[in-house]
Amino acid sequence: MSFQAPLFLLMLLLVPVAAAAYARVERSRRRAAEAFATPATMPSVAPVRPGWRRHAPMALYALALAVLAIALARPEATVAVPDERASVVLATDESGSMQATDIEPSRLQATREAGLEFLDAVPDEVKVGAVVFNHAVRRIETPSTDRDGARAALERMYSSGGTAAGEALATSAHLLEGEAAPGGRRMRPPAAIVLLSDGATTHGPDPLPIVREAARQGVRVYTVALGTPAGTIDVPAPSGGTVRRPVPPDTQTLERVAEISGGRAFRAEDRLELSTVYEELGSQVATRREKREITAGFASAAALLLAAGGLLSLRWFGRLP
Repeated sequence: MSFQAPLFLLMLLLVPVAAAAYARVERSRRRAAEAFATPATMPSVAPVRPGWRRHAPMALYALALAVLAIALARPEATVAVPDERASVVLATDESGSMQATDIEPSRLQATREAGLEFLDAVPDEVKVGAVVFNHAVRRIETPSTDRDGARAALERMYSSGGTAAGEALATSAHLLEGEAAPGGRRMRPPAAIVLLSDGATTHGPDPLPIVREAARQGVRVYTVALGTPAGTIDVPAPSGGTVRRPVPPDTQTLERVAEISGGRAFRAEDRLELSTVYEELGSQVATRREKREITAGFASAAALLLAAGGLLSLRWFGRLP
């Protein structure tokens, strides 16, 4: 939290001064009471004493003074707000390894459901596109505030073939040309690629040189490594039948891609974790950090504290202090 007028915070010094003055007045009252009646006769003179209730309204007033001083300093909080200028491309792997069932019901189904949830959660003002790939790019949807195209691309995913992450990144970056302004990691307006893949690149160009160029154009890449090291699929054997083949995610390459672009790398080893990752990505790639003044909140709190102190005093003592 920061303040537009921090000098008003000096008013906080009035709180201990007021507390000291109140304590001095209370001691004077106590001495006057003791002069009026001896300790032995005090129970009969004042059989009911307010105890802590005597001080509660004043404590609320002191707290209200402190909150009011903060309000006058015009506090600001940094919050995430939807950025209507943002453009995001979901680059989603539908290679044969997405048949693996180490993520229930399968990697492909979990990815489809999480992607659709992402589209529903991203603010309406944000433009979202889609690139679906296996050993080549299969479906392309230009970033748009209309989610129907991206939604249809995800719903039509079918697991087959190899993995061409480099080609998918190049296609996604091309879709974002004109959306991102040069300037690297401080792009304006923001443009990002969310790359989900579950295996090493087997076809097409190396993704690292491509992501370096995308980073120079102000595009960040957020990667999601899907699956567990124990993931397997059954593939046809040359002699007939099938053979089980391990399909662990290529976490190292995906982490490197995110690092180069200034994005962030995630790992998802179950359906719930993937949904959580996509929820977090929605808040990162489609929002911007902005300072908002929160003076009204503090002023309202001060008014409530003052009202509470007055009401308690009227209820307990029939008067305001």
